[in-house]
Amino acid sequence: MRGSVKTMLALAAAMTVQLAGAQEAAQPATQQLSPVEQQIVAEIHAHAPQALELLRQSVLINSGTMNHAGVRAVGKLFRDQFDELGFKTRWIDLPPEMQRAGHLLAELPANRDSRGKRLMLLGHLDTVFEPGNTTPAWEPQPEADGSVRRIKGQGVSDMKGGDVVIVEALRALKRVGALEGRRIAVMLTGDEEEAGNPKTISRGDMVQLAKRSDVALSFEGSITNKDGMAAATVGRRSTAFFELEVKGRQAHSMGVFGPGGYGAVYEAARILDAFRQQVVEPGLTFNPGVILGGTEVSFDDEHSRGTAFGKTNVIANTVTVKGDLRYLDYAQRDRAQARMREIVSQSLPGASASIAFRDSYPPMAVTPGNLKVLEQYSRASQDAGLGPIGAVPPESRGAGDIQFVAPFIDSLDGLGASGGGAHSPNESLEVASIERSAIRAALLIYRLTRQD
Repeated sequence: MRGSVKTMLALAAAMTVQLAGAQEAAQPATQQLSPVEQQIVAEIHAHAPQALELLRQSVLINSGTMNHAGVRAVGKLFRDQFDELGFKTRWIDLPPEMQRAGHLLAELPANRDSRGKRLMLLGHLDTVFEPGNTTPAWEPQPEADGSVRRIKGQGVSDMKGGDVVIVEALRALKRVGALEGRRIAVMLTGDEEEAGNPKTISRGDMVQLAKRSDVALSFEGSITNKDGMAAATVGRRSTAFFELEVKGRQAHSMGVFGPGGYGAVYEAARILDAFRQQVVEPGLTFNPGVILGGTEVSFDDEHSRGTAFGKTNVIANTVTVKGDLRYLDYAQRDRAQARMREIVSQSLPGASASIAFRDSYPPMAVTPGNLKVLEQYSRASQDAGLGPIGAVPPESRGAGDIQFVAPFIDSLDGLGASGGGAHSPNESLEVASIERSAIRAALLIYRLTRQD
């Protein structure tokens, strides 16, 4: 762990304030960008219609995670773009038993003259919208003057808009000759919305790529912070799970507060309420998503579905609770788990309980390296006249692929297009954000690949 959570969060907050102040002092873009960088910006502006068309083509292909043919078709569309840019591309298949489509990997061919920081760019091809859903695939939202500023549709902002930003940033760099001799790899996963298990396999190639890279940039949707400033992600909480099993003495309900004990339901209620009141830290949450109690309980893990049977005049003997646990770093996880185990052990009379934990996505800790990349990203944005970029609080974002590589290299997420309503029928994208994000990303990539 590179720095304490408290210290790093304080640095992130301080940077956000500093960047907000810098917005007023920003110079016009023409005074801040080199001639080559001005050409990069001009190329992105000039080819905005092509970017929107690429987005439209990708969105019209359904690529729900379990629609493997659709995921591969979207992968083929983007693979063609990277082939045109001179990248060496290949499709990474996963074992058939994992029931996932696989991933697209594109890398610039390296040679002895390759230089600059080694970058890995991350996106994903799949969406949460499986075939047969009723959400329109592509639905422009015209304004009164006939212009289209927002588009609703399946995966427009999560995250096919981000995939388009990657392509357009690299295309602009290619057009001005700025890709030659640079070390850049792109991985677009086919199962980000529901990563295949075991994750050591489904994210194994990604981790290996991280170990031979210097900086990871992920293009999940960009957001604004509470002050209305554009913001990027320097940290994400883990995704983990807990399973609570509670047992009690089955007996007639008339004796529920007597020598026979309180039963499993009261014991489960005691435990969960103690969690709520006693396991309290900034950035830590735990959510009991499913609870089943009675004298007969069963739960189907594969389909997240269960049944319970009981009678009101019988003290319940079993409770099962399934929940998630989100933490900022492993030290916080260990503290939380220790306290939760202690609470579980303090059983009411006639009851007993056990708790088990299972990690899923590792935390993306807020580190000095991540904050430095954010600072460089914000400077590029300001130099282009697009204002500063703040830091998103780690607890404000869910899990993402960046978390598998962040333990190994400096990382920044949220470089994609802006939108809203992700994972819902109202998912939308702000059209102009494709240009803004592509400009910011292209300038950051240009500058990073010219650093040792």
